[in-house]
Amino acid sequence: MHTRFRQSAFFVMALVGAFHLTACDFNPLDLLSAQPDEAASALPPPPSVSVVVAKSEPAPLVSELPGRTTPFMVAELRPQVTGIIQKRLFTEGSLVKAGQTLYQIDPSTYQAAYDSAAANQARAEANLYNARLKAKRYAELVGIEAVSKQANDDAAAALKQAEAEVAAARAALDKARIDLDFTRVKSPIPGHIGRSSVTPGALVTANQAAALATVQRLDPIYVDLTQSSVDLQRLRRDVASGKISLTDGDIPVQLILEDGSQYELPGKLAFSEVSVDPGTGSVTLRASFPNPDGMLLPGMYVRARLVQGQTEQAILLPHAAVGHDQRGHSQVMVVDSENKIEARPVQTRGVMGDKWIITGGLAAGEKVVVEGLQKIRPGQPVLIAADAPAGVAPTQAAATVAN
Repeated sequence: MHTRFRQSAFFVMALVGAFHLTACDFNPLDLLSAQPDEAASALPPPPSVSVVVAKSEPAPLVSELPGRTTPFMVAELRPQVTGIIQKRLFTEGSLVKAGQTLYQIDPSTYQAAYDSAAANQARAEANLYNARLKAKRYAELVGIEAVSKQANDDAAAALKQAEAEVAAARAALDKARIDLDFTRVKSPIPGHIGRSSVTPGALVTANQAAALATVQRLDPIYVDLTQSSVDLQRLRRDVASGKISLTDGDIPVQLILEDGSQYELPGKLAFSEVSVDPGTGSVTLRASFPNPDGMLLPGMYVRARLVQGQTEQAILLPHAAVGHDQRGHSQVMVVDSENKIEARPVQTRGVMGDKWIITGGLAAGEKVVVEGLQKIRPGQPVLIAADAPAGVAPTQAAATVAN
C-alpha cells in the first residue's frame, strides 16, 4: 500500500517538473509591456456595414388590401307562373343576352285565358257602343221633352257602367297577356348562365324558392376589399392634421392574383361602405375591373393595391433595410453619431416599387443599415463600408433582422 502511494507521488512530481521546465520562458509581465497597437491588432475589427442616408420626399400612400371578386350583376331565374317546363332553350355555361328566352313553360291554359279575356273585352266594347248611342239619343229627346229626365239619367248611367266594364275587360286582357308572356322565362341581364336545376317535364310554381338557373354578368367585375377600421381612422386623422392629402378624382387600383401575378388591366375604386362590420372590425371598399376575357371569376381571392393619399414627408427605404422585432413590429438598424448600432422602430405605410414607405420613427439624415445586418446587434460598434480599412470588405448579401 505504501509502495503504491510512493510511486504515485513520484509520478506527480515528475509531471510538475516537466511543466516548470516548459514554462520557464513565460513571463506574465510581457503582456503588460506590449505596445497598445500590438494589443489592438490582436482583436478582430468591427464588422463593416453599408448604409443609406434617410431622405425626406413626397410619396404616395399605397395600401394593399385583401378581397374577393363578385359579379357585377346577378339574376336568379324563377318562374312567375305555374306550369310544366316544355323546353330548355340554352346551353349550360354559355353566354346569354338580355331578353333571351331560356325556358318555355306549357302556355296552353294561359293562351286559353288570354283568348277568353279578349272575347270579354269585345263584348264589353259592343255594350259600350250601344249604351253610347242610347245616351246620345236620350240627351236630344229630353230637350224636347220626348223622354223623361229619369230615362235620360238612366241612359247616362248605363253609358258610364259600360265604359267601366270595358276598362275592366281591358285590364283582364292585359293580365292574361302578361301571364302568357311569363310562360317564356327570359334573362333580365346579359352574362354567363350556370347549370340548370330543372329539365323538360318538371313542374314549376310561381315565385318558388329554388331558382331555375343563375345568370352572372362578369364584365366588368367587382372586387370587394376589406380595410381595418383602425387604419381608416388613422388615415382620416392624418388627413385632418394635414400630414396626408387625399387623391383627387378616380382612385386607380392594381390587382394581384392568387398566384402572385399582376392582373394586366387596371381598375378603379367604386365606393366605400359607411359602416363597420361588427364581426371583423373592417370596412368594405368596392373596386371595379374590366374583365373582357373572363379571367376573373366570382369568388377568387385577390389582393389590391390602391393609392389612398400622398404624404410630403415620407422616407423611402429598400426592402432589405426593414426587418421586424419579436412582436412583429417594423424596425431598422441605425448607425448613431458614435458609429454604434441602434434598433429603431418605424411606422410603415405600404410600398412603392421596391421600397418601403416610412412615415414615422426615422428622421432625414440618419444612416440606415442595408447590408451586413446578419453580423450586427444593438450597441455594437461598426465600420461604414466607405470608411472601412483595407482588407475589410462589406457584406455582399443583405439579410433581414432576425425575429
